[in-house]
Amino acid sequence: MPQLSGWTGLILLLVILLLFAAPKLPQLAKSLGQSMTIFKKEVKAGKDAEAAERDQTAESTDAATDGPDSATSK
Repeated sequence: MPQLSGWTGLILLLVILLLFAAPKLPQLAKSLGQSMTIFKKEVKAGKDAEAAERDQTAESTDAATDGPDSATSK
């Protein structure tokens, strides 16, 4: 029995996939696209939340150091 090399096995797997899964490939591509869109939205929302939290922390730190009881105003 001949052994299959890496490329031969990969090509064989690709041919089998195309034969049996061809009708489902458009649905798979659409699902993958939707998943990527959702992922990008979530990443952007996470970055926005981090920036808002960083700004809020900076404002509270500035308010604490600029208050009337700070050591620099004595």
